[in-house]
Amino acid sequence: MRVSRNVTSLAASILTILSSGHRALAQDSNADLAKKLSNPIASLISVPFQFNYDSGYGPEDGDREILNIQPVIPISLNEDWNLISRTIMPVIWQNDIAGDSGHQFGLGDITQSLFFSPKQPGPGGIIWGAGPVFLLPTATDELLGSGKWGAGPTAVALKQEGPWTYGMLANHIWSFAGQSDRDDVSSTFLQPFVAYTTPDAWTFTLNTESTYDWEHNDWSVPINFQVSKLLKFGEQPVSLTAGARYWVESPETGPDGWGVRLAVTFLFPK
Repeated sequence: MRVSRNVTSLAASILTILSSGHRALAQDSNADLAKKLSNPIASLISVPFQFNYDSGYGPEDGDREILNIQPVIPISLNEDWNLISRTIMPVIWQNDIAGDSGHQFGLGDITQSLFFSPKQPGPGGIIWGAGPVFLLPTATDELLGSGKWGAGPTAVALKQEGPWTYGMLANHIWSFAGQSDRDDVSSTFLQPFVAYTTPDAWTFTLNTESTYDWEHNDWSVPINFQVSKLLKFGEQPVSLTAGARYWVESPETGPDGWGVRLAVTFLFPK
């Protein structure tokens, strides 16, 4: 697998920062923040920069690199409810992902989710949220996006017990407008996850980010394993992540084999 210079450079940067762990906060407070990061709807402002590399696209063995900028912003509605805004804005580099299609670089389609979530866990300690999700056709090239406006429901439910966090996030998006010559969108996203956070703020996460395309009857199923460490630099908490994934299932034109994930997340506790 050809790993790009972008992957190598970012990996080196993350390893360099990880080696400076002596600058971190006390372990207990870091562990608490790390555990909150495992909750997609925690009352915590965070801004992840998540880099993904995958290859094996189409007959030309194309590759794609995506930098997902994913701010999560909780908004207090009243004493009982929060509104959690989760945005995924992808910046994409790709080469020959549709046969001999050349190189594209630019912004992909933005996914915007809004979760209405009770401030206190429900019966059995279940934390949950639900609301709408929107697909915005912001792609700067037709090979970087769907060309469609879309919307649908999204929900998440999870439980945190001791060092463990486990649950599922899901959504479904239908297209309702956009370019008439592009395929309609009817897509289900399923993300079951389990995470273990240690007292010294290491988090080990296993999940899938599976998508079923109802228009073409295709599954895309990557299994992700990642390791994160929460540190504090000055007054700024930062989580650093490195991981790998394997594509168990994908369309004929989709990625295959192994992929890489690296991330830096800035936290802004209230």
